Amino acid sequence: MIKYLVVFAIILDIYTLIDCAMTPQEKVRRFPKWAWLLIIILTGFIGDIAWFIAGRPRKPRPNRGGRGRIIPPDDDPDFLRKL
Repeated sequence: MIKYLVVFAIILDIYTLIDCAMTPQEKVRRFPKWAWLLIIILTGFIGDIAWFIAGRPRKPRPNRGGRGRIIPPDDDPDFLRKL
């Protein structure tokens, strides 16, 4: 069981380092990219979690577009004009 945790921690460290290194500098939050790389390397699992919570850029929310909700036909002015 401990072997799996060690392997998981190593894989997570590698993934986090690559993710941080590939992120553009202007999208990194809180600290400069070089500081995040040091935090990830020196603190291990805690640095990985910190990167995902505080350093990684947020994904943009999808634009809902349109009116944002469905209007029933009897409340839709365009539909009522066509009657």
